[in-house]
Amino acid sequence: MRFIIMHKTNPRWEAGEAPSPELIERVGGLMGELAKQKVLQSGEGLRASAEGARLRVSGGRGVVRPGPFPGENELPAGFTILRAKSLHEAVDWAATEVAVLGGALGDVEIDVRPVTEAWDIGLVPKPERLETRRYMALRKATPATEAGAAPSPAQRAELARLADEAGGIGVPLATEIMRPSARGRRYKNSADGVRVIDGPFTESKELVAGYVIVEAGSLDEAGRIAERYLDVVEADEVDVRELEDAP
Repeated sequence: MRFIIMHKTNPRWEAGEAPSPELIERVGGLMGELAKQKVLQSGEGLRASAEGARLRVSGGRGVVRPGPFPGENELPAGFTILRAKSLHEAVDWAATEVAVLGGALGDVEIDVRPVTEAWDIGLVPKPERLETRRYMALRKATPATEAGAAPSPAQRAELARLADEAGGIGVPLATEIMRPSARGRRYKNSADGVRVIDGPFTESKELVAGYVIVEAGSLDEAGRIAERYLDVVEADEVDVRELEDAP
């Protein structure tokens, strides 16, 4: 089984503060350990919402709001990572994705934010002549997705076609669909230690700051990784969600 462990942002990260060398070392150490155990599939951090945009589509009409944006309905249902020349181009791609879904999953809200690259935090120089960057288009949950609705086979085929098309301008896309939060778990730091909250989650008002995807035999096993991850990234809260099987 595959699980995504997502940590939430805080005011320092939203203000654009760079991670400390100690934090980078701790996260790198955990990622290396998970990779050695052959359970790590991927992981990314996201730039502050001030560098992104929020797309809302309701009744067939779309509105784009530039960042920064507040935490509102931040319970995710899935995401796509794509490479684009600009935020505007990435938002246009997200709007195309919404058109493919055709309203079947309810009114849609998608946050588009740049993925943090190694050169964004000073680890390596930015490659010369690089004219694109990676963006995450994070699709929010709706009552339909929380009830288990998912894209139809025809919609999945069209999304795959879009993925191939977008992959041709840089790197292949990564697309993930999360199962309802009823099958997930939340871990929160508190004065009494780590609180464990079983899904479903009625709300989540904290923006996602980053994630790892791991292979685990059960939610409990993924949860043990999540508790370590919570400590390493110095977050107040992480969510563990089951992912659909990779195609």
